[in-house]
Amino acid sequence: MRFIQKLVNERFAKSTARLMEFVCYLGIGLLALCTVFSFIGRQTFILHTHAGRYERAIYAEEDHSSHSRGMTVHISDEIHVWTNDDDQVDGTIQLGLSLMYAVHTVPIMLALWFLSRVCSNIHGGQIFTEQNAFYLLYYGLIQFSVAVFVPFLKLLICWLTNLISDGGVSIATGQHMLDTVVPSIAFIVAAYIIRYGVHLQDEVDHTL
Repeated sequence: MRFIQKLVNERFAKSTARLMEFVCYLGIGLLALCTVFSFIGRQTFILHTHAGRYERAIYAEEDHSSHSRGMTVHISDEIHVWTNDDDQVDGTIQLGLSLMYAVHTVPIMLALWFLSRVCSNIHGGQIFTEQNAFYLLYYGLIQFSVAVFVPFLKLLICWLTNLISDGGVSIATGQHMLDTVVPSIAFIVAAYIIRYGVHLQDEVDHTL
C-alpha cells in the first residue's frame, strides 16, 4: 500500500511527467527520421522479381539478396512489391510506399506533441485544466483515426500507385487496429473526466 501511495504522490507524478515529455519529443524525432529514411528508399518490403522473392528488400539497393542492411525502416503492414518489365522497382511505387509510411507516422507525431503538452502542464502543476482535457481529446481522436481511417487511406494510396506504375504493390493493413482503438478511447474518456472535473470545480468556486 505504501508503494502505491509513493507512485501517486505529487513529486513522483511531476518527475514522471517530465520524463514522458522527453520521451514524446524523442518519439517525434525518431518518427521524423524514419519518415526521411522511407523517402530516400530505406523502407523494407517483400520484393517479387523475375529471379525470385526477396524478404526485407529496399528500393535503395541493387543486390536484393543481402540480409545485412542497416538503417532501414518498416511498418507493421505486410507490403509486397512486383518489379516492372525491366525487372526494376518503379519510382512511382517507391513514392507510394513513402506516402503510405508518412500517413501513418505524421499523425502519430502530432498526437505525441499533444501528449507532450499534457506532460509539460502536469510538471508545471497544471492538472485539471480545460487545456489538458482538449490535448488528451486530440491525442485520443488522432490515435483513433490512425487505427480506423489510416488503413483505408493506405489502401487508397496503394490503388492509385498501381494505376500509374508499371510494376505492382499490395498491402495488408489493419491487423493491429484494436491495439490502438482501445487505448485511444481510454484517452477520450480521460479527457471527458478532466473536463467534467474542471466544470465541477468552477461550480464550487462560484458557489463559494
